[in-house]
Amino acid sequence: MELTHDLESLNLSTPSHVTIGAFDGVHRGHQHLIGAMARAAHEAGRAAVVLTFDPHPGALLGRSPVAALTTPEERAALIADLGVDQLIILRFTPTMAGTPAIRFVHLLRRHLQMVELWVGPDFALGHRREGNMPFLRRLGEQEGFVVRVVEPLQWRGDVVSSTRIRAALTAGDVEEANGCLGRPYRLTGQVVRGRGLGRRLGIPTANLAPPPERLIPANGVYAGYAHIQQAGSWPAVVNIGVRPTIAPDHLTVEAHLLDFDGDLYDQTLALDFIARLRDEQPFPSLNALVEQIQRDIAQAREILLSLALLK
Repeated sequence: MELTHDLESLNLSTPSHVTIGAFDGVHRGHQHLIGAMARAAHEAGRAAVVLTFDPHPGALLGRSPVAALTTPEERAALIADLGVDQLIILRFTPTMAGTPAIRFVHLLRRHLQMVELWVGPDFALGHRREGNMPFLRRLGEQEGFVVRVVEPLQWRGDVVSSTRIRAALTAGDVEEANGCLGRPYRLTGQVVRGRGLGRRLGIPTANLAPPPERLIPANGVYAGYAHIQQAGSWPAVVNIGVRPTIAPDHLTVEAHLLDFDGDLYDQTLALDFIARLRDEQPFPSLNALVEQIQRDIAQAREILLSLALLK
C-alpha cells in the first residue's frame, strides 16, 4: 500500500474505486465497506483508494476535541491489511472544510481517475455537506462515475459506529467496544517512570504515557495483554485511575505484566483490553490494596486462560 498526504501530487494511471471517511478505529463497519470496495476494484482490474483525514473532521466542525480510537499510524496499518492500494491522509483544515463539493469531486476524478465512489447512506462531502447522495448521483451521471452505497454493518441489533465504541469505552464496557471493533481495543504509548511503589509492594507496574488525543477507557481494573517489541506478549492486569489509596493524583495507566521480570522504561508498550474486572476504589490500607490486586491477578489469569482455551 502506498501512503501520501497530498491528493494533488497523485496522478494514478489506473481507474480507481474510492471511499472517503474519518475511519477512526477502522471498526467492523469500516472493514466491511473498505474490504468490499477493495475486492470489487481488484476484480475489475482497478486501484482501491481510501481517503481519510487528520485530525478528525468532527474536532474542527464540532468545535470540540474528538477522542481518537486510533492514531494515524495505527489507522494506516489497519487499512493496509484490508487490501487497499493507495491511502491518502489529508490534513483537515478550515480551508478544506470550505471546499465546494464539486471541486473536491473534480480533484478525485483528475488525480485518482475515480470511476466508483463507495460510501455509506449518510455520506456527504464538501462545504456544509452540500455533496449529499442526490448531488453525488447527479454529478456521477454527468461526469461518468458511479456511487455505490453500502448499508451499515449491524452487531447485536445496532449499527456499528465509532460513536458507539467511544460510548462503550467511556463506560468501561470493553467487551462491547471489542465486539464492534472486531479486535481488542489497543492503547499504545511509551513506558515512563512512576513512583516505583508497585515494585516495592512486590507488584511492579509499567506506567504508560499514551498520546494525548487518544481515548482512555473508564477508570477501573482490566484484564488484557501487553505487547512489547523486544519482549513479546504477556497477560496483564491494567489499572486506570488516580490511585485513591496511595495519594489521589493525575490519571495514570499502569500495567502489571504477569510473570514478567525486566526493565521496560522508555520502551513502546501496547495494551489490549479484554475484560473489565472492577471499578477503581479506595482501600483502608496498602495491605488491603495488595490483597485485592492479588485477587485481580487471579481473576485475570482465569479469564484470559478461558478465552485462550476457546480459540
